[in-house]
Amino acid sequence: MAGPHVLVPGPSRAPVGERVWYASYGSNMHLARLHYYIVGGRPPGAARAYPGCRDTSGPLRSVPVVLPGAVYFATESPVWTGGRGFYDPSAEGLAWARAHLITVQQFSDIAAQEMYREPGADLDLNEAVRLGRSRLGAGRYETLVCPGTLDGIPVLTFTAPWRVHDVALRRPSAPYVQHLAAGLAESGAWSAGDIAAYLATCPGAAGHWTAGDIAALVDPD
Repeated sequence: MAGPHVLVPGPSRAPVGERVWYASYGSNMHLARLHYYIVGGRPPGAARAYPGCRDTSGPLRSVPVVLPGAVYFATESPVWTGGRGFYDPSAEGLAWARAHLITVQQFSDIAAQEMYREPGADLDLNEAVRLGRSRLGAGRYETLVCPGTLDGIPVLTFTAPWRVHDVALRRPSAPYVQHLAAGLAESGAWSAGDIAAYLATCPGAAGHWTAGDIAALVDPD
């Protein structure tokens, strides 16, 4: 089992080229889910259809990564119900994620769909890469974060403008937790037991989901 790539805290010094790493810490860790953001369509069981990206080719690579900070659950997900995942790069801890090597255009279109905007315009990623953060709006996923580089290429993701202690935490739903666990397992970097233990410690899940509960979701037998 190959281990994950561990990012060193701090903004990237690498220039923005044609491609970036999109670090997903939520449902897009799962490649089948990410597929709908890229090619468009309605995922099974979802209430929302996605328009997709202008470039519908898949990621060149997808690798497991560990980011400085923490994943937590807050607000109400209209897709999954229950709390949705956010990333606080300034929080104590480590966030497990999956980085997909895609074009800047694709990252812009995926971010637009998460921001409930129409894809089709390239984002200016330079501020986020240079400073580590760029706030594009007040919305839930309208803050870009660059926690570092991987193979000399900037790693980028998006999250809320607030910190984990600034918002009421909310228990994530069983389907969402199961999906996150599946995405992490698909990366091949962590055992099922480690994944269950990790998710059970994430703020919002902690105190509501035990490692045993999550392990039962992943493997009912």
